[in-house]
Amino acid sequence: MPIPCKKIPRDILPKLILILVTAALITVTGILYRQSILRILPLYISLIIGALQSRANRYAPLLGGFNSILYMIVYLYLGLYASAGYALLFSCPIQLVTFVRWSKNKYGNSTQFRRLNTKQRLFVSAAFFLSFAALYLILRAAGSEHQLLDNLSSLLGILISLLTMLAFIEYSYLMLPSGIVSIVLNLATMQEHPEQITYLIFSFYSMICVTQGFFRVRRLYAQQCAEQHKSDSVLSDAS
Repeated sequence: MPIPCKKIPRDILPKLILILVTAALITVTGILYRQSILRILPLYISLIIGALQSRANRYAPLLGGFNSILYMIVYLYLGLYASAGYALLFSCPIQLVTFVRWSKNKYGNSTQFRRLNTKQRLFVSAAFFLSFAALYLILRAAGSEHQLLDNLSSLLGILISLLTMLAFIEYSYLMLPSGIVSIVLNLATMQEHPEQITYLIFSFYSMICVTQGFFRVRRLYAQQCAEQHKSDSVLSDAS
């Protein structure tokens, strides 16, 4: 008697195909440019993380925290010192903390979101631009490659990580420009490291995921607000 096979859900199938196609492209270009498995391995893991992020899934930062250590090694090889320091000293621990916080305030497979108020947005913007100016001068003195893009990518990553940890929906807005910077940075590093094409391929995949995540977070937040409003109305009527 044949064993019945479970069909893959329609909403998962396109994402699975995208992951497999991207993985195949990374593998082929990695072989052609003789890229070491050490540099390609974190990309395969990131394909899964990207799919989870597109759904605002709380397990994405858990997997991402451990994957950050592998990325640190890659960034050191490319001379992207700010990105390497960010991956090891910031990205890894903060993603693990994010998973814990999101799990304590879980909403399905995601978490309860909130929004920055006007004062908080002004403070965050001012702190970002001051940090950008200071880090740019430091990287310039250290002789880091691609100082502007390296700086912008690192600081955006730090800000996004903090907002994500605190479950502010603005993190999903900043993921869009961060994805564009990642594509440009990979294009720039390809001039000296052609094998960086594997990371360029992934950055396009990531851009698709963060775009999907942007709309997913908006829907979840709207749903949570509607439920909260309904709950407040019930309590008000009861009193």
